[in-house]
Amino acid sequence: MIEELERDEIEAFLRDQIVGRVGCHRDGATYVVPVIYAWDGECVYVQSVEGRKIEMMRANPAVCFEVDEYRPNGSWRSVIVDGSYEELEGTAAEAALALLVQRFARRETGPRARTGRRPVAFRIRAERISGRRVVRGPARTTVTRLGLALLRRRLRAAARARR
Repeated sequence: MIEELERDEIEAFLRDQIVGRVGCHRDGATYVVPVIYAWDGECVYVQSVEGRKIEMMRANPAVCFEVDEYRPNGSWRSVIVDGSYEELEGTAAEAALALLVQRFARRETGPRARTGRRPVAFRIRAERISGRRVVRGPARTTVTRLGLALLRRRLRAAARARR
């Protein structure tokens, strides 16, 4: 059964995850791209380089941000932030970068390739947030596996009967 996440669960989830996806739309084209981010309780902060997503968000600042997590047992969580793209400059861009550096400074990263494109700091100001989950425990997973095994057996029997 799909359950709604409470606001405190959404906050914790957004703070714990590393990669989210920005969805933007312009001139009939939709583009979804993964980014690393920081969440401060009101906005998603990202630093990127000029390119397709930045051009699209400048043209249409109504964006969507999605974060998800899937477990081997079939459980999952997902949060969607609908909001507005805001490009940051000056001290606001520096503050966003400091937030990202603080969050990711302890993580090991490899050498970064130089693209020659201008870095762009931006935030997505949250206007609406929703979160959902499905929790499956060992018993439910066993029942699902048993159901799939029975279904396969029935399909094989039906195939044999048709021959």
